[in-house]
Amino acid sequence: MTSVKQFQVTFDCAEPERVARFWCEVLGYVVPPPPEGFATWDDFERTLPPKRQGAAFACSDPTGVGPRLFFQRVPEGKVVKNRVHLDVRVGTGLVGEERLAALEAECARLLPLGATRGQLLLADDENESCLNMQDIEGNEFCLD
Repeated sequence: MTSVKQFQVTFDCAEPERVARFWCEVLGYVVPPPPEGFATWDDFERTLPPKRQGAAFACSDPTGVGPRLFFQRVPEGKVVKNRVHLDVRVGTGLVGEERLAALEAECARLLPLGATRGQLLLADDENESCLNMQDIEGNEFCLD
């Protein structure tokens, strides 16, 4: 049995580039260069049929360690809770007040980008504290 070497996380959304750029800011990801022969992604988009313009966008970890994120336009809006979500690991190794401060600081950074704050789940006997949030199109993620 062969092992998977790479994978990407795909988001269904209404505005792929907008959501991709949000996640670039959250994760420190970058937009890859446009295809060869094009100075910008806008130049490339203009060569596509109108129906395909703005239909997809991607971003990647500049270190090559994290998965590529792919955003594809879908006609329907989000109506239920995500079955899969990202945990943005800002509190790794921190506990108690120090962890809460890290979560709150990251939340404060993301709110001006369009994120929405959700519920703060405080530590219990099994789990450390985390903060539920939503991206600019309502996809849930956690600050963990």
